[in-house]
This record gives sequence, structure tokens and C-alpha cells, in this order.
Amino acid sequence: MAWLRAVPGVRALTGYRREWLSKDVVAGIALTTLLVPQGMAYAELAGLPPITGLYTTILCLLGYAVCGPSRILVLGPDSSLGPMIAATVLPLIAADGDPRRAVALASMLGLMVAGIMILASVARLGFIADLISKPTMIGYMNGLALTILIGQLPKLLGFKVDADNLVGECAGLVRKLADGATVPAAAAVGVSGLVLILLLERLLPKVPAVLAMVALAILAASVLDLHEHGVGLVGPLPEGFPPFTVPDVRVDDLVPLLAGALGIAVVSLADTISNSSAFAARTGQEVRGNQEMAGVGAANLAAGLFQGFPVSASGSRTAVAERTGAKTQLTGVVGAVLIVLMLVLVPGLFRNLPQPALAAVVIAASLSLADIPGAVRLWRQRRTEFLLCVAAFVGVALLGVLPGIAIAVGLSVLNVFRRAWWPYNTVLGRVPGLEGYHDIRSYPGADSLPGLVIYRFDAPLIFANAKSFRDEVRQLAGTDPRPRWIVVAAEPMTDVDTTAADVLHDLDTALAVRHVRLVFAELKDPVRRKIEAYGLTRTFDPDRFFPTVEAAVTAFSRSTGAEWAVGSDTRPLDPR
Repeated sequence: MAWLRAVPGVRALTGYRREWLSKDVVAGIALTTLLVPQGMAYAELAGLPPITGLYTTILCLLGYAVCGPSRILVLGPDSSLGPMIAATVLPLIAADGDPRRAVALASMLGLMVAGIMILASVARLGFIADLISKPTMIGYMNGLALTILIGQLPKLLGFKVDADNLVGECAGLVRKLADGATVPAAAAVGVSGLVLILLLERLLPKVPAVLAMVALAILAASVLDLHEHGVGLVGPLPEGFPPFTVPDVRVDDLVPLLAGALGIAVVSLADTISNSSAFAARTGQEVRGNQEMAGVGAANLAAGLFQGFPVSASGSRTAVAERTGAKTQLTGVVGAVLIVLMLVLVPGLFRNLPQPALAAVVIAASLSLADIPGAVRLWRQRRTEFLLCVAAFVGVALLGVLPGIAIAVGLSVLNVFRRAWWPYNTVLGRVPGLEGYHDIRSYPGADSLPGLVIYRFDAPLIFANAKSFRDEVRQLAGTDPRPRWIVVAAEPMTDVDTTAADVLHDLDTALAVRHVRLVFAELKDPVRRKIEAYGLTRTFDPDRFFPTVEAAVTAFSRSTGAEWAVGSDTRPLDPR
């Protein structure tokens, strides 16, 4: 039974305290007021029937309660995943538009995301969450927010636009507005609902804004008979608990579903890790990325087997749980049970919910995704990262959500490679009044020792940058007057691979012809052992390695009799 105690839900249950029960129940009741309308709204955002959002919410809460390591993290349908699900599923049902086929495809997508998460957890690939840098994530989310906003505006105003991309949706929206397609009653419900949510969230944050708006919208639809005025309603929901269903999809659907599942898994994991880290910091918990992947995988597995779709962590719902005193995942279980009771006892509760009200919920969520101040800060602080942000934004806006996430991940990885290919490098000098040796770009008046160049290369020396290192050292060796020693301040070099070792061998041979000696200072022991394993010590004698830069400078001074001079002609290398 030791394996059973290793399950996070079982472990939490054995340590449960009686005084937590009332707090978890109250928090679960408060959480349900947000889970129901958001679950339905995000299902429609994904192009699925509203009821699937409730099925998904129920099962993912139960799945994560059993296998999730976080005490209060809340999972569920998410506004950032909705467009990705729609972008994956809708093209596959374009020919017939069958909602049952759409549900089957979305459920299979959930199972694929679950499989990816669980396999990644077993392989300890939690670092995958770091594949999207913050600048590219800001650009991606801003593009996603704009895509959701433009896509939901027609629904908010009471009409539909058929388009495959953001440009087409914008053009269709303008045409419909010009043709007078707006339904006044629908627009009144949608716009007033959106304004009400935004005002309540700003002025009365403790009031459940979404629930208040939904309740008023249902009341207005019932009293004013809005359906007769052209306002679409949700209609009756199926009764009872969602049935266990193995999704039935065609074999030729699996490849496009897998492509979408990979993108959804990366975004879901990044959302989950960032949210769990933020809330764990407040409660003193430790975030375990691999266990989080297993928990999210279990939540997606449960949802996918009961007509649900992929899920992620929700910062807004977790914040509600935290503010209302949640102590454990029992809060989510209470929320799931209440939704089941609603479907069993009062399935017609939301039949008069206007569709524009759901659009208002989605648009309000999309506005919270956008981070315009973050983009402005990047512009002010670092233009290269701002350009990455803009590229990710443009990728989502012009190419679509799934290509956008691929672009975001690709740009993040390329940015890492760029820094490895062209790392910062500089010449060091001695500054009066400061210990050690310092960058002569920061201290242009630094002293230098005639015949000696101290060169620092701020990166591991690997295949991608070895030739850049070689070229910079050759440039230094070719200055006038020619240096006799080039001391590599190697403390930042955390690695030397075999390609770089071969480059070092050839570089040393070429420098020897010019009577320039290449030596190393502060080289880490593990890197030194690699150099020895490569056989480089046959070229580089032990007396070419010094424990400190100061030791290398002292050795050069003793060997040549050189003394410090002020105002050397040595110039810093061009920054990359």
C-alpha cells in the first residue's frame, strides 16, 4: 500500500484537519459561482456545446484533487486554450459541422494532452515549461487576447461572421456592422454585461462579478422575453452526470490532433507552473514541476473520458479559492459535486442565459490576458526582447493561434541560441582604486600591461560559438603592437565541447606562428578535466593554466619584465 500513500490526494487526506472542512466547503460554494458560467463560456469559445464545459470542469477538478500536488490550485476550461482547441478541432469538422464529432475530437485532444503530460512527467521534462520566454509569452497572450476579442464581438452584438483568420474576421465584422446586422437587444445585453463585469471587478472585487451579470442576464431574458427580440439563448442542458465515453475519431484525424495537443500541452504546463509557483510562494509550498505535469495529465485524462476537453490552471479561479479560505483540494471536489447536483436537480437553470452574456464573460477574460504595460516595459528596457514580443504577437494575429504558439516557442529557443552563438566578450584592464580586472567598455581609462591582453568570453565554449571565439582572439592577436600573451579569463566558461577543443588546438597552432601565447585563468576543474580528456594538454602545457587572472598577470610580468602603463591602445571588441 506504499504506492497508494504516494498519491497526492491520498497523502493530503491522511493529513487532513477537521477545522479545515468548513473553510473548504465555503470556498467550494463560492468557487462554483465562477466555475459554471466560465465553463460554459469557454466551451463555446472552443467551438463546443456549453454542457461540455461543465463536464470538463467536474472531471478535471476530481482528477487533479487525486493526483495534483498543489493544495489550492484550481484547474478547468481556460480562455487561453479555447482558441487553440477551436483551431485544432473546427477545421476537422468543417465539412459537416456535427457537434458530436466536435466533442469526440476535443475529447481525444484532451486524452492526447494527458498522454503528453504523463509521459513528460515520467521522463522528468518539467523544464519544458521554460520553453516560452516571458517576452514571447507576453506577445503571444496579447495576440490571443486580440483574437478572442475580435472573434467574440459578433456574438456580443447578435450576429455571426464566417472567417478563417483574424484579418477575415475584422473585415467580416466591419461589413456586418455597415450592413446593420447588429441585433439591438443582443447588443444591449452583451455590452451592458461586459461593462457590469468590468465595473464590479474594479469597484467591488469581493462581489462575484460574473455570477451577478449572469443572474441579471437570465432575469432580463425571462422577464423581457429576449428570445422573441432575436437574442440567442443557451437552451436546456442535458440532465445528469456526464457519461463515460471513449472518443471515436478517424485515424487521419490523429496527426492534426497531435500537433494541436503538443501546443496545448506547452501552454497548459506554462500556465500551471506559473500559477502554482505564484500561489505556492504565498503558502510556503514547494513547486514540483514533474508532479504538476502528472496532476494536469490526470485532470485531462479524466475530462477526455467524459466528453470533456483540455484544461489548464486558472489564476482567477485559484485566487477566488484562496480569498475564500480554501485549504485543500476538497474545495474543488465540493465545486464538482455542486455542479453535478445542479445538472441532476435543476438542469434548466441556465436555459434562459443569453449567448451575448457568455460572449461578455469571454471578452472580459480576454482583456485579463493582455499585458500592454509589459510590452511597453520591454520597449523601454530591452528592444531586442520587445521585437520578440512583437513577432509572437504578429504570428498569432496573422497566422493563427497554433502557428503562433509554434512561433513563440521557436523564437524563445532561437533567442537562447543567439546568446550562445554571440555571447558578450570583452577585454579587461586594471582600474585604480578597484580590486581585480574590469571591462574596459565600462572603464575606458583602465590600465593595461604592455604585451598582455586579458580577454573574457561570457559563455560555454561550444560548437555554436567556437569559431566566433577563434575570430575574436585572432583579431586581438593582430593588433599593433602585437601581444605576447592572451590570457583568457575563463571563469564564465562552464563547458568546452569536442568541436571547441579542435578549434582551440588549431587556434593555438596559428598563434604560435605569430609568437603569441594563449593561456587560461580561472578555468573550472570540471572543464579542465574535459580538456585533459580531449588530449589538449599535449598542446597546452600545465603552465598555461592559472588559478586566477592575477596569477597569470604576475607570471607574465615576471617572464617579460613588463610594467603597468596607462592608456593602452588596446580597443574593446565590438559587442554582439
